[in-house]
This record gives sequence, C-alpha cells and structure tokens, in this order.
Amino acid sequence: MTTEVFLATARRRFHDAVLASVLRVNPKGVPNNADKDSKISVRLAEGILDRLAGQAVTGKISGQRAGKEFELACKEYLEYTFPRLAHLRPGRWKIRVGGRGRMAIADYDQYEHLAALDQAAKEDPRLAAALGSDYLIKPDVVVMRLPTSDGAINADGPLVDRMQARHTPFRQINRHLPILHASVSCKWTLRSDRAQNARSEALNLVRNRKGRLPHIAVVTGEPTPNRIASIALGTGDIDCVYHFALPELEETVNDLGLTKLSEALGTMTQGRRLRDISDLPLDLVI
Repeated sequence: MTTEVFLATARRRFHDAVLASVLRVNPKGVPNNADKDSKISVRLAEGILDRLAGQAVTGKISGQRAGKEFELACKEYLEYTFPRLAHLRPGRWKIRVGGRGRMAIADYDQYEHLAALDQAAKEDPRLAAALGSDYLIKPDVVVMRLPTSDGAINADGPLVDRMQARHTPFRQINRHLPILHASVSCKWTLRSDRAQNARSEALNLVRNRKGRLPHIAVVTGEPTPNRIASIALGTGDIDCVYHFALPELEETVNDLGLTKLSEALGTMTQGRRLRDISDLPLDLVI
C-alpha cells in the first residue's frame, strides 16, 4: 500500500476546510463560487465540487464572510505546510492573517517608513492630497521571517561581529521588525473589482518597499478561466496565481469539451502564470 505524500494530505485537509467553512450550495445545488447567471460558470463549479468528493453545506454565506473564511483556510494551509519545509528554507517564521488597521503593513521591515508617511499626511492636507492612498496596503495572509540572532548566524563559525553587516535587517542586532517574506491575496471568486484590487495591492507592494520585494501571490476559488486570466496574465506585479483545485478544474473543462477554455488554462499554466495550491508552499521556499 502506497503511503500518501505530505502535500497530498495537506491539500485534502485544505479542501476539507474549504468545504466545511466556505463552499456552500443553494437549494438547486449551485456552488457559491459560481456566477449563478452563467451556465458555464455553474457547470465548472459543479464539476470541481464533484471531483473534490466532499459534501458541501447547503445554505447561504455572505460574500464578506466567505472571503474571511477563505483567508483563514489559506492561512491554516500555509501554517500546516510551510514549517515542514524548514530543511529547505531554515529560519524563524510566522504566518498570520495580514493584520488589523489601515497601517498594518508598517509592521514589516520593508514598509516601516509608511507609518511616518501616513502621520505626515494626516498633519498636512496638501501632502495627503498629493499622496492619495496608494501607500495603504492590507495583505490578506502574510508570511514573515523574524530577524536572526548573532548566535545563530555564528553557530558554525564566526561570520559577523559588531563591525560588519551593520545595516542588514536579517540581523536581530540591527533591526527588530520582521521581514515580509510573502503577501498572499485570497479571493474566493474573481469578479472584476476583486481582480483589480489584488493587482493594485501588488503594485503598491512593489512601489512602496524599502528592501527586498516579498513574494506576491493570489489564491482563488474562481471556476471560470477567463476571469482567472484577468489577473493571471501579464507580469510585473503578481508572481503567480494559485487555484484552490487546479487539476479538478482542468479535468472538468476537458470532460465538458470546452476547447477554448482548455486552451486558456494551457496558456496560463504553460506560461507559468497559474499553478495549483499544492505548488504554493514550495514556491515560497525559493
């Protein structure tokens, strides 16, 4: 009997959590990640649900609550998987929902300066008008790396002392704030406004940082390839889009004989713009 590999177990665990907390079906059996006014969207969502081989709860859940529950499921998935990769990416890590408040992003080393910028804007209406709100970033789920003690750095021999490497945020002696390693935007569905919000947030992370750019990923449960393409295609902002059940979506599209949608998925996967949720933990090791 073949033992199931860890990432397969983790993926199934993630799907169980999504089925229990996020995915709902109406009395007609239509999943809530489908656009009920689109026959194709409904058939794709139904096909994914059938292949997940789980029992979805019948009932309603608000869009806002579904979004929060999906964030929590993604966060718990990364909490479960990422520590198991410590032999590939050592360090002290924390994973959490992005944080409360409009300036939660200033909790991280690369974006600490935004707190001072925000305070200056509050005190000067002209500056506030000039800046707008582009610097306000509210990640859904974050992976952070804590600064490392000199004891750990020098564990295998003297690498640093008090005269060397005095500015890197990697050293605890230099900086106290965690380093933002990844920002993961979680979108249960991708209507046009949600897709653009994720892209705008990504661009703000790129533009407003001081230091290394964190991984910028989007996880979605959207069943329609054309809507996924609205955020997956193009480069310069988002690293990659991760589907919560990509093989199940691909199988559904193929079984329904939807050639154009199959080609659209192929363009995104072969173009390295769309991957499965099981790819995300290993991509964060890079």
